[in-house]
Amino acid sequence: MAAVRRGLTFWRRSIQARIVISTVLLSALVVSAVGWYLLQQTRDGLVDNRVDVVRADAARETAEAKDRLAAVVGTDDDTSRQLEQLIGPIVLRGQSRGFSVVLAGPVGDRPSDLSAGGTRTSPGVDLSSVPDRLVQHFDESPATAWTFTTIRTDDGSGPEEVPGIAVGSRIQLPADRGFYTLYFLYPMSQEQDTIALVSRALLTAGILLLVLVAGLTWLVTRQVVSPIRMARRVAERLAAGQLEERMRVRGDDDIARLGTSFNQMASSLQRQIRQLEELSRVQRRFTSDVSHELRTPLTTVRMAGDVLHDARSDFDPTTARASELLQTELDRFEGLLTDLLEISRFDAGAAALDLDDVNLVDIAYRVVDMTRGLAEQRGTSVTVKALTEPCLAEADARRVERIVRNLVSNAIDHAESGGIVILVNGDDHAAALAVRDYGVGLAPGEAALVFNRFWRADPARARTSGGTGLGLSISLEDTHLHGGWLQAWGMPGRGAQFRLTLPRHAGAVLRQSPLPLVPEDAEDRSA
Repeated sequence: MAAVRRGLTFWRRSIQARIVISTVLLSALVVSAVGWYLLQQTRDGLVDNRVDVVRADAARETAEAKDRLAAVVGTDDDTSRQLEQLIGPIVLRGQSRGFSVVLAGPVGDRPSDLSAGGTRTSPGVDLSSVPDRLVQHFDESPATAWTFTTIRTDDGSGPEEVPGIAVGSRIQLPADRGFYTLYFLYPMSQEQDTIALVSRALLTAGILLLVLVAGLTWLVTRQVVSPIRMARRVAERLAAGQLEERMRVRGDDDIARLGTSFNQMASSLQRQIRQLEELSRVQRRFTSDVSHELRTPLTTVRMAGDVLHDARSDFDPTTARASELLQTELDRFEGLLTDLLEISRFDAGAAALDLDDVNLVDIAYRVVDMTRGLAEQRGTSVTVKALTEPCLAEADARRVERIVRNLVSNAIDHAESGGIVILVNGDDHAAALAVRDYGVGLAPGEAALVFNRFWRADPARARTSGGTGLGLSISLEDTHLHGGWLQAWGMPGRGAQFRLTLPRHAGAVLRQSPLPLVPEDAEDRSA
């Protein structure tokens, strides 16, 4: 089975192998068909020629035998002697010319001395060499007939069988002394050897032709496949960031033009990537500079706002309410600046982890305490179900807590008075935490968009938790920094679930999560 799988893998991955093997198989079919046709034509030609020669020779021998019998005059003893003299020369000629003879008779109701004497044959010839269908023919018709047969002989060194042709003729003794049947047996061993030689020659030529076709096909396909393989290697290097890689172009054919077009595409992509990198660098620099520059005026405004907020009891109700709104918006603005600075650090690759053993169960309970007031305002509750206690992972506690806090705050914002459940579980390789809410859920396709920056499922929906729209995006970056997964599932009207999966040990590769992404009660609620 392993060899079969390796063969199938090689077949799927190598276009050159598929072309060569397919060409050889098709060529083998064509060569086999042509070889079979040539062999059949050769065989038919040899057999037809041999039949014509045999029939002509048998006709001459029969005519000579009839002439000899017509000259016989005398007693029965004379007839017997003449028959012996007749068969003897034929046997001698057959030994020198390669055929055998069988004289059977007499045939008819009139008695003769030969009736008890049996059949005369060439030395070593078995009477079964004369086929029954030829013997039966002369029971119905005296006309000369022939058929294919197997000639069986035994010259003392062992029995031997060769294909041959049997020709039979009816001859009559003078003075109505009876009828005899003369059978000539002509071997076809030479034709058989010739056909075998031709078969071996065709087989050898076919094999050599297939080897030649395979070699030529391999050489031709190599000229086409080699540039494709080169393009694949160059494309892999380009994908790895080696934007200076280019294909070598030789000639002016279609492959060369393909290489030229590929290089032009690579150059265009390089320019665009450089431009995008420069724009991204400028954007990151702008975000960082703006965030830092806003820190100073924000601090001044914050100090003034704090003074106004502390003295709001001395103001009239309208002014006091304005100071409270100012304080709230300053909190949101300060949070937005903090998130923008964090995003700029992620974009610049400056974010780093402070690793320690973290218990996800403890973090879940801390986040529940932090968000209890917000949950009560929304008329919902947050509960923790720890399937594993403790559930440890090597991670940055501050970042993991921020991830969980963002997930829980997001769930509270969309729960619509339904309960929220935090599930925690782990195994030998990973630790997972899932936040399940039973609110509005997610429409199809939104699970892939919720982690985009500033994305909102309903732009008209107010943020009750004071979020900036960057929380889930920052959570995703924090998760990637740990080498983990942050995934979302949701259905309209059936709530949503966000699952965080972290490797148990830093740097390990995740294979699966201890918690399912689709909650177990999803089917129950949809039933």
